[in-house]
This record gives sequence, structure tokens and C-alpha cells, in this order.
Amino acid sequence: MIILFGLAGSGKGTQGKAISELFGWKWLSVGEAIRQNGGYEDIINQGGLIPDDEVIKIMDKQIHKAEDEGFDVILDGYPRDVYQAEYLMNTIPDKIDGAIILEVPKDELYERLALRGRDDDKERASIERRFEVFEQNIGSIVPLLEANHIPVTHVDGVGKIEEVTARLVAIIKQMVPDATEQVQDVNGGEIEKSYGE
Repeated sequence: MIILFGLAGSGKGTQGKAISELFGWKWLSVGEAIRQNGGYEDIINQGGLIPDDEVIKIMDKQIHKAEDEGFDVILDGYPRDVYQAEYLMNTIPDKIDGAIILEVPKDELYERLALRGRDDDKERASIERRFEVFEQNIGSIVPLLEANHIPVTHVDGVGKIEEVTARLVAIIKQMVPDATEQVQDVNGGEIEKSYGE
């Protein structure tokens, strides 16, 4: 299991999908799961966060379903805070092979989000609030992961989508050696040409 972190617009969704296809894994996006679950539109559009216990319940169900179906998992944006991270450390720390943080300058993130055009990306104040919350949370999550001997790697998220995917593949091959032979040619398939979370 790999955890993929990054600010909104960093490409987590695009890269998470690409990696899941290359390795034959299940892509589990917390943002996608929450949107599919419904009932949280007002909170999301105002830049707010869903209560931790509800997020944990939604993602726990998805993780166990993927495992029951025999999939390895790439978690996209989960855990979002230290409470959720502590839950993972208390339940499945031995299943987490590593965490990757996609790094993209904020000026580029604002441009990407403007192009993406989702309702929760239209208010600059809402975006800035999401950035601030992420940065506060990741500062607490990373030490917790490292204390549990889970490697955390920062990866440059700037460049062509395929170039970023190649960087991620190289890191994941190190984190999950037995996944290496499942990887196909990064440039051999079609990757969605848009930036996700």
C-alpha cells in the first residue's frame, strides 16, 4: 500500500490513476469517495472538511473491499490529518509500504485549479484555506509515519504528466520491490491529460 499526498491541483488523482493501472492496483481517492458518498457538497464548496470519523468509515470500507478483491492499494490524499493517520497506524501499519508527497509550486497550482474548473476550486479564499490545512496536517502526519518506519519521499510534480509518472514509478519500485515486474512501459498507455487533486 502506498499513500500519495499533495496539495489540491498537484496531480494526485491523475497520478494515482496512472500508477494503479501500471501496477494493477486499486486507486482509492478520499476526495472521490466523499463526493460519491454524497451529502457533503455544501461543506466541500465552502472549503470545509468532512468529520474525521465519517472519512475513516468511508475509507475503511473501501480499503477492506479492495483487499478482499485481492488488490494492492494506492491511497490518494488519505489520511488527511493526524487523527486519521493515527487510526491507520493503529490498524494497518504493516500494510503501508511508503508515502509519497507530490511537490508543485503554489503559483502553478492556482493555474491548474483554474483550468480544472470544479465548484470547490472557484474561490481563492477556499483554495488558500485548503492549502493551509494541508500544510498544517502534513507537518504532523509525516513524523508519525516515520516513527512507524514508513518511508516518506518528496517527488517533483512539475513537468509532463508522463514524466511525473516515471518519477513515481521509480520510487514505488524501491518501496515495493515485488511490484516491479507488474509495471508496464510508462509511455505505452494513455494517461488522462488533466490534473486531479
